[in-house]
Amino acid sequence: MTTPSLAASPTCSPLPSGLPATPYEHCDPRFSGLIVPSARLDCLHGGSRWTEGPVYLPATDELIWSDIPNNRLLRWSEGAGAGVFRQPSDYNNGNTLDREGRIVGCLHGARAVVRTEHDGRRTVLASHWQGKRLNSPNDVVVRSDGSIWFTDPAYGIDSDYEGHKADSEIGGCHVYRIDGRSGALTLVSHDFERPNGLAFSPDEKRLYIADTGRTHRADGPHHIRVFNVGDDGQLSGGRVFATITPGLADGFRVDALGNVWTSAGDGVHCYAPDGCLLGKIRVPEVVSNVCFGGPRHNRLFITATTSLYAIYLAVNGARRPG
Repeated sequence: MTTPSLAASPTCSPLPSGLPATPYEHCDPRFSGLIVPSARLDCLHGGSRWTEGPVYLPATDELIWSDIPNNRLLRWSEGAGAGVFRQPSDYNNGNTLDREGRIVGCLHGARAVVRTEHDGRRTVLASHWQGKRLNSPNDVVVRSDGSIWFTDPAYGIDSDYEGHKADSEIGGCHVYRIDGRSGALTLVSHDFERPNGLAFSPDEKRLYIADTGRTHRADGPHHIRVFNVGDDGQLSGGRVFATITPGLADGFRVDALGNVWTSAGDGVHCYAPDGCLLGKIRVPEVVSNVCFGGPRHNRLFITATTSLYAIYLAVNGARRPG
């Protein structure tokens, strides 16, 4: 792992001159209770090619995120600015923390889900399904029982831009679960075109999963589906929770009230648990992912095309039970 000293953050481009002083767009009165009207969108770092996979590390009070085409992980902390966390990163995409505070990442290059141990070693958690290589694990979440859930579209093998061009050995794009105790890999959903972002509701009884099939088919899906999670870890249901327009639900996270904050083409969209669009945070670049962070878990970090943004909210990110 390469971990040089932090460097000063490059200057970000200013917000477009046509953008109103406030980044907020209200679609429902409930949105007012979730935002801080005086808070503004901060651009923390620029100069990447395509940013993804933000994860906040409470132990060091810093944010780690991916710059996939540049084959690196970046880090940012208040006061110290930004620098390289790991390069090469094996085209690391999505990241999360397990219950011991270890980073679990999706590697396009290795076509695997990997955990970084506290001493820096990396442990491969999943790389094959029924003897065949995974496509390119994309996004990942950890449940309070220790199980690890991830999506496996083919974006990292479609070309050499975000991984290594190759044919899919599995022949489909699915969603999987790694058992927290045995490490056994289970296929939990196989009816997606391009499964992408995923997140649990605060009580973990529902799992939201995005389908971004529109990237490869003009009339393909661009929505989030919601599933019921059984005590045995099996999924049921799968109705469409929200259709994202413009753009795609590349990645999203859930706040403590159960609202879903998702990427979109014009910023971040916030949906109530009933599927109602509450409002938007307009961002001057196409958003890929978000995550909650900061000491009070009330700062929304936003990866958007070339830059890292952040904004304070009046609501906290969801904490896993237990």
